[in-house]
Amino acid sequence: MLPHADLLEFEQRWRRPCGAKDEAIRRELRITPVRYYMLLKRAAESLDGIAAHPVTARLVRERQQRQAAIRSQRTMRHATVKA
Repeated sequence: MLPHADLLEFEQRWRRPCGAKDEAIRRELRITPVRYYMLLKRAAESLDGIAAHPVTARLVRERQQRQAAIRSQRTMRHATVKA
């Protein structure tokens, strides 16, 4: 498994999602982008990750919270339309 600090360092270099980032994940980290984001979430929530890269860890957590809120709104809107 990749160290939390390494994942957050990679994320710091590739803050914006794009196709090139996915290719770099595969090439440099040798994992799929889906696995990367699962591990990144864990790293951003870990004490080791926060200690190593506090700003990047915070930005990752905030981005995940925003995305969860958007998904929740979509789900609620969809449920209201069905009712």
